[in-house]
Amino acid sequence: MQTTLVFGASLKPDRYSNLAIKRLLEKNISTVAFGLRTGWVDKVQIKTNFSELPKIDTVTLYLNSERQKQYYDTIIALSPRRVIFNPGTENPDFYKLLENEGIKVEVSCTLVLLATNQF
Repeated sequence: MQTTLVFGASLKPDRYSNLAIKRLLEKNISTVAFGLRTGWVDKVQIKTNFSELPKIDTVTLYLNSERQKQYYDTIIALSPRRVIFNPGTENPDFYKLLENEGIKVEVSCTLVLLATNQF
């Protein structure tokens, strides 16, 4: 089963990353999460480290471009098939790094992709 990593996950129910976790689970998509604080969103534990992650197919970003910089190498090392840049996370510099590694870049909204069955 392909796994999606929600990167920049929040415990706050009004955050889009939190809603994305819930929508991914509703679509029966294997989901893991990374954030600044550990905790649970439904059945998904938000982790604060990268140990014991399964093979990641998709990373969906919820961090602004400035905060992404410290995670460039970490995300590339996960070797995902694609990285989705949600609204507010656009980052042309990171697009180039990912594409150079053969990782697909999508500038889109995970919630819209899920709602329209295009995820």
